[in-house]
Amino acid sequence: MTFLELAEEVLKTAKEPLTYKQIWENANPEVQEEMKTKTKRSNPAHAVEDAIYPYLRKENPKFIRVYTKPITIWLKEREKELPPLEEQLKQKIQETQEKEIEEKYKFKERELHPLLINFLNNDEDFNIRAKTIYHEKCIKSKKGKGIWNYPDIVGVSFPFDNEEIEEETLNLLQNINQIKYKLYSFELKIIINFSNLKECYFQAVSNSSWANEGYLVVFDIDENIIDELKRLNASFGIGVIQLDIEELKPKVILPSSQRELDIETLNMLVKDSPDFRDFIEDINRHIKAKAGKLGNIADSFDKVFNREELEKYVKDKHIVKED
Repeated sequence: MTFLELAEEVLKTAKEPLTYKQIWENANPEVQEEMKTKTKRSNPAHAVEDAIYPYLRKENPKFIRVYTKPITIWLKEREKELPPLEEQLKQKIQETQEKEIEEKYKFKERELHPLLINFLNNDEDFNIRAKTIYHEKCIKSKKGKGIWNYPDIVGVSFPFDNEEIEEETLNLLQNINQIKYKLYSFELKIIINFSNLKECYFQAVSNSSWANEGYLVVFDIDENIIDELKRLNASFGIGVIQLDIEELKPKVILPSSQRELDIETLNMLVKDSPDFRDFIEDINRHIKAKAGKLGNIADSFDKVFNREELEKYVKDKHIVKED
């Protein structure tokens, strides 16, 4: 058996595209022992790569490259099986990368939520009531469809939330459609750099298609990618917010563009996400109650910490930037 034949044999029964290392690790142990004697490479996985690489470059390749970071390989003859697998693989790779980042920074991505919630609620330009969407509760298609449809945090701004306004005036504004309720979508990341920029940005694009405004929120950012973020912002309109751990007040690096609600996607989220359904139900109950009674309604929006609580939270969670 050659290393090329070994790769073909493994990939014929593989359930997902594999890296060169995984192809070697999934080979029959007896075959592995035999093949070790046929290469001078100290790492046999490199011999697998040497065998496959020429067949990726041919006009009618035997193998196809599915993903580049890391490189994953699939058989050309099984290409029709690939679309659902590709989405699942992207999710798996992203989850692995996020886990590595969390291990490096010593805190979890979701532990950043209170910092953003506090800012959104208290900043006069936003004045947003926000809610975390727990992805693990969402319905996911068996084929992987819609894996990236669910935002990390959703928010709503209620006009006249903190203003004294007569009910007659409010009724008039509602009757003539002059009250604008805005819905927001936020995708959070611990760090963004050149290696994950486009993947993170387009995840935010996908997750915010339903909302009036969409944002990518980042704790740590490589300053060298700002120009690229500006270019993407001009094309796709996703805003960028950076969490400032020293001031405990995030800053808007790039604003989001305004757009109409995508009702079809919004309805899909209501059907597939229990948290999003609760979010929409809360909005409807608040609107029915009128502005003057908003403070008297129980809801499921995330808790907003005061300054002292937030400082203690940041310290307890060891949320600090890497040197």
